[in-house]
Amino acid sequence: MSAPFTLADLERIIAARAAADAGSSYTRSLLDKGVAKCAQKLGEEAVETVIAALSAPDEGLIAESADLIYHLLVVLAARGVTLSQVEAELARRTGQSGLAEKAARKPD
Repeated sequence: MSAPFTLADLERIIAARAAADAGSSYTRSLLDKGVAKCAQKLGEEAVETVIAALSAPDEGLIAESADLIYHLLVVLAARGVTLSQVEAELARRTGQSGLAEKAARKPD
């Protein structure tokens, strides 16, 4: 039996596809368009996920969530941010309640 698929697996796949030719890799072609285009696609997928959460059957929400996570990891790759950095931030936040963490943030 194979190990379960993880976000780290997806991050590795994105890195491998980023090294491929743009003609054969959607990931490479997206990264070649820059951070702004990657972020735009992430935003589109976020909206589609919200819509699916409100009106689609579970399968639709699952599919849109997968698209959203993929595009988030592409944006992170485009910015040179690793999944482990995000995980470290999540780990740091688990030491306090969500309300305390929000209150401790610097105002924008």
